[in-house]
Amino acid sequence: MNAQTVLASSGGEEFKAPGPELFDFPPLFAGGPEWLTKPVVFAVVGALFVCVLAWSAFAKPKLVPRGMQNLGEVGYVFVREQVARPFLGKDAERWMPLLISLFFLIWTWNIMAVVPVIQFPIASHIAFPAVLAVSIYLLKVYLGMKNQGPVKYFTNMIPKGLPKPIYVLLVPIEYLSTLVLAPFTHAVRLFANMFAGHIILAFFSLVGFWFLFEKPTPLGAGLGVLGVIMTIAMTAFEMFIQFLQAFLFTMLAAMYIGSGLHADH
Repeated sequence: MNAQTVLASSGGEEFKAPGPELFDFPPLFAGGPEWLTKPVVFAVVGALFVCVLAWSAFAKPKLVPRGMQNLGEVGYVFVREQVARPFLGKDAERWMPLLISLFFLIWTWNIMAVVPVIQFPIASHIAFPAVLAVSIYLLKVYLGMKNQGPVKYFTNMIPKGLPKPIYVLLVPIEYLSTLVLAPFTHAVRLFANMFAGHIILAFFSLVGFWFLFEKPTPLGAGLGVLGVIMTIAMTAFEMFIQFLQAFLFTMLAAMYIGSGLHADH
């Protein structure tokens, strides 16, 4: 059942707040596969868009950058200085293709929430951030076992020199946190922010539309105007969150890759 909030009644009709039904999409055409939905299509569109941006920026680089190369280099430098180098050090350049692609893909998926016609953040479907988080997790474990050894990688997770009774409690907690909770929270943090942000935007925009156009009343006009103002304000705030979540997801990916490369991370 969808949550309903009754703010006003007019003609026997009640205002219904948007709920989880916003995230239910039928197949694109009758009889089509259930997985072929709007989020899947625009997830692919977003990935192709990032590929086109990267190609236009870096396919034929000039000594003096112009146009898209300028924009691409700004993004590259930002990811390198703020994400890669702090966690990967001398290995930063090696992993930049992955990190910059991850950052711009997630940012593009998130920003689709405020793009007309699309108006849906792809990362608000848990499957998409889950696939990315699991991929980073598997890469982390692979790098850890390759660089530190299959056994030493897991033993390096436990601090040395502590009293032995402490390890009875510390070992399961450390393994649970590193091997289970870390990839789970990596995905859920992005998903939850995009999910909640989309519902909030939908709520305030629906309040404005309902009280100003759908069921206008003298008493409801003020609430409708407030809904419009809050929609504008929350859209600006959500655009900041969209960028921030792409940054945090990529930063955590760099941190996990670094922990696989070096035990001291």
